[in-house]
Amino acid sequence: MSAYDSCKECGAKLFADDIAIHRKLVNRNAKDFFCIDCLAAKLGCTREDIEKLIAHYRKTGECTLFVS
Repeated sequence: MSAYDSCKECGAKLFADDIAIHRKLVNRNAKDFFCIDCLAAKLGCTREDIEKLIAHYRKTGECTLFVS
């Protein structure tokens, strides 16, 4: 069962950016997602690192997952 509304690790509510960055960095066809905090922990980086990536993709338009 897909869980588009909550993180598969901690159960936190997911937002569009959580889903988009998970798809960008982990699996484009994912059905279950990590929130940004859990994704950062899994990838060994900080939340700020991931937020910078999101801002970059949104600003440059390099990825259609981040189009507003």
